[in-house]
Amino acid sequence: MTYIKKSELEVSYPKRKLIGLISSAPFFLIGCANLVPPCPGKTTPPYSELVGTQWELNRWNMAPNSMGEVRLRAMPNDGGSKISLQFSQGRMSGYSGCNRFSAQIIEDSRGFQIEQIATTRMACASNREDIERDFLYLLRDYRSIARDGNYLLIIGPNREVLGFNLIQRTNL
Repeated sequence: MTYIKKSELEVSYPKRKLIGLISSAPFFLIGCANLVPPCPGKTTPPYSELVGTQWELNRWNMAPNSMGEVRLRAMPNDGGSKISLQFSQGRMSGYSGCNRFSAQIIEDSRGFQIEQIATTRMACASNREDIERDFLYLLRDYRSIARDGNYLLIIGPNREVLGFNLIQRTNL
């Protein structure tokens, strides 16, 4: 007869969390399928409402964690320019954290699509490169854009939310 010591059966707290996470992953993945609309489900306001406006990022909410808590993404506090958007006839342009960018706007029945994003290629600090990469990814794969007066929200596929303030409106 073989005896097993009690200490051999005990599992450390980090291992228990990992085992719980792995065992619940199939259920979590099934449940997540309905949280964010599929790619064809992108929605935006009519593009005509945005033409001639300029916006500046003032808040970047990260995706909710496992407890449902929303955290703010830390932005560089180095005196550099903020992420910005400017809408003109058929184009979107702005500053993406490190470089200037521009994109083509294609209007459709759901509002508009952002396509053919192009950027300059300036060198910058790694924290700004990370922010720029994530911002451009979110622009390419956003799920919804909503406008409420002087506030514009861009909602990403993983429920990150970018909040922009209107800084300028020109008459075109």
